[in-house]
Amino acid sequence: STFLRVMRSSVVKAAGRALVQRTPKHKHARTFIAPVYNFAKRIMPKISDTERAALESGTIAFDKDLFSGDPSLKEICQKYKPVLTAEEQSFLNNEVEVLCEMLDGHQIDKDQNLSPKVWQYIRENKFMGMVIPKHFGGKGFGAHAHAKVVEKIAGRSLACAVTVMVPNSLGPGELLHHYGTPEQKAYYLPRLAHGIDIPCFGLTGPTNGSDAASMRDEGVVCMENGVLGMRVTFNKRYITLAPVATVVGLAFRLSDPNKLLTKGKEGITVALLPTEKNQFAPNGLPGLKVGDRHDPLGTAFMNGTVKGESVFVPMSCVIGGGGGTRLGWDKLLEGLGGGRGGPPPPPAV
Repeated sequence: STFLRVMRSSVVKAAGRALVQRTPKHKHARTFIAPVYNFAKRIMPKISDTERAALESGTIAFDKDLFSGDPSLKEICQKYKPVLTAEEQSFLNNEVEVLCEMLDGHQIDKDQNLSPKVWQYIRENKFMGMVIPKHFGGKGFGAHAHAKVVEKIAGRSLACAVTVMVPNSLGPGELLHHYGTPEQKAYYLPRLAHGIDIPCFGLTGPTNGSDAASMRDEGVVCMENGVLGMRVTFNKRYITLAPVATVVGLAFRLSDPNKLLTKGKEGITVALLPTEKNQFAPNGLPGLKVGDRHDPLGTAFMNGTVKGESVFVPMSCVIGGGGGTRLGWDKLLEGLGGGRGGPPPPPAV
């Protein structure tokens, strides 16, 4: 099972070793624990390459102290002291305060949508571009500021909080910033920062949830009319902002049976699919279907499906271009980890 495989991770093994080391040096206690731990190591199945990549991606922060078995709350608090900059605090006190005053929770639930004025205010004040660097037109805020903004908005409207949160966390913006080509960054990041484009990220599927390692969405490299691209079939659901998205970040498995790739590799790949023609998809993407809308828990934020059957996607749509194929589960986790770990919890506060 996945649980048994994960138990083989280096983190858990380190915790086990720490447990053995910290056990009182009583002959009977060590005689019992050490053999059991060593026996468990022998019988547990090895983890897969994908699972190892996921476990080894990113960095180790305070979780290392927790797994050591002897965490120091004082040291953790001294090491991690997130503070807002003057600009971030000003945004929280002014623009966010104005947005909260505009929100009518009852009317939002009744309409199942934010008002046109709220949508316009969010766009004009770069709420969707908080984490995008300033030189691309964004606010350049840190994860702590993003979390504080989402926390405050959630006190007035969960639907609005999620609408602001997703483009800054689970949208394709961060992956684009780290791994996109210069042309992709120059085109998309300013549009995302100003709310001209609304992003969503297509990862969750009917059979795999949000586990990219188990997804069945597939793309096959092909050449059509002299253009190198992929025929991609996908079925995504519960995709936040999908019904209003103008660009979809799509994760899928790429194969190259005819060996057409001159750079890049097969494997998990992420592409940006515009819903209208642009310089990366000059002929559009016939077959891309964004919608239908879901109704998760009766809340009013936009959530829906992203589907396509053998959609031709030019290689220029891949984040990083042709060399960006096989972005990889590890980079996908690193790109989405901060977004998943930071802003999503504040709405529950």
